[in-house]
Amino acid sequence: MPVMRSILLQLSKNRAATRAARRYGLRMGAERFVAGETLEAALKKVRELNGLGLMATLDHLGEFVSGAEEASAAAEEIVQALETIQATDVDANVSVKLTQLGLDLSYELCKDNMRSIVAKAKQLGNFIRIDMEDYARNEPAIAMFKELRAEFGRHVGIVLQAYLYKTESDMDRLHSFAPNYRLVKGAYQEPPDIAFPFKADVDRNFVHIIEKQLQSAHYAAIATHDEQIIEHVKAYTANLDIPVTQFEFQMLYGIRSQLQQQLAGEGYAVRVYVPYGTDWYGYFMRRLAERPENLNFVLKSMFKR
Repeated sequence: MPVMRSILLQLSKNRAATRAARRYGLRMGAERFVAGETLEAALKKVRELNGLGLMATLDHLGEFVSGAEEASAAAEEIVQALETIQATDVDANVSVKLTQLGLDLSYELCKDNMRSIVAKAKQLGNFIRIDMEDYARNEPAIAMFKELRAEFGRHVGIVLQAYLYKTESDMDRLHSFAPNYRLVKGAYQEPPDIAFPFKADVDRNFVHIIEKQLQSAHYAAIATHDEQIIEHVKAYTANLDIPVTQFEFQMLYGIRSQLQQQLAGEGYAVRVYVPYGTDWYGYFMRRLAERPENLNFVLKSMFKR
């Protein structure tokens, strides 16, 4: 499985495969994890989730744009998503990737795009989450968060990854910003000098940073499908009288749907990460890398067509 995971993660960055996947459409079984290629299709899924007592965060898929115009177009798409959320009165916020908004072209270009997005979120009383990408973009993402948080306050948050050694120190230096974190294990392939190489260590650090965030009294979005960790969080917060309004569980669209509804039924806030768009290939491959056994599902889906 580690070899297969490595192969899938390498394929997730392959530009030729990305172009081919766009032509192929949401076949290959990707529709299990991607809500559709359009905002309209994604919002239909969000309304269904809301009807089950679940919140959502929309992600217009895309990363590593090739020019400023493409980055600006992505920013406009995200602003449109915020406006449509407001107009349709669905319960959703928005997650963004900085590389889609031009980070690799220019930090200032990306910041300009992010300022227009977060300004719109503030105007509409909504929220933008900066997704964390691979290690090379970690520090620029943190710098971007600090600037935007200082300007726009609670309308912007960020993701922290438990598999990085530096994450706890990142939490310490960002504490004064009263950050709203999504806490994840991490889905990119990183070398052992910067990231824990073994799952048990990642899991242990994940629980540690969850507890650290909960103890800080800042909001925690706990992104996991791991039932042991979920049960630990439920017991930990109950024992310390941490209110359920201080945290939420987050899960991916198409994964553990029954567990999502169960938690919501128990009175916990649950938010589903709902990706959409034509540039779905990299996201899809990272989902397969997390659980390579899903390849069997994909192959069956392809041969049924």
